[in-house]
Amino acid sequence: MYTGKRTFDILVASFALILAAPCIMLASILIFILSGSYPFFRQKRPGHLGIPFTLYKLKTLFKEDEVANFRFLRCFGRLLRTFSIDELPQLFNVLKGEMSMVGPRPLLMEYLPLYNLYQQQRHNVKPGITGWAQINGRNTIDWKKRFTYDIWYIQNQSFILDLKILVKTLFKIFRIRDVKPNGLNQQEKFKGN
Repeated sequence: MYTGKRTFDILVASFALILAAPCIMLASILIFILSGSYPFFRQKRPGHLGIPFTLYKLKTLFKEDEVANFRFLRCFGRLLRTFSIDELPQLFNVLKGEMSMVGPRPLLMEYLPLYNLYQQQRHNVKPGITGWAQINGRNTIDWKKRFTYDIWYIQNQSFILDLKILVKTLFKIFRIRDVKPNGLNQQEKFKGN
């Protein structure tokens, strides 16, 4: 980790949260009204050194038999995922020090025992809201490439690289490139080597 990364994270996350707060509030109110359920998704994910933390996202997946407005909610959820709006609550994870703005995306706890020594390196840094893998294919790349990009980032991280990744992330989001609206749900789960 380079000197000043935590300060950089706090400044960027605070500024982003000020800009994103109306969007998060509006989306969470709509989810609550239309689904009648808590609008946030919480899940344990491995953080720095594999230590679990609670990741926050806006809820975007619903069961048809649980909500009356299923079709609209399904379309709304797809929209939130396409523009990564569902990821915005992770800014709170950054402010709490559990995540960084840039780093390997936090994967599932169930994958921890499946990593080889090379892949375990992804936990040498805090997970990020975005990362080198996200700007080089987002969630359309295979597991091998994803790990290669994550480890490359860890070995080459710098302030300039983080800025480059954040700027490219914004372009990727607004150009809607390299994204499957259902993300990893459409990708085969990681099964180890």
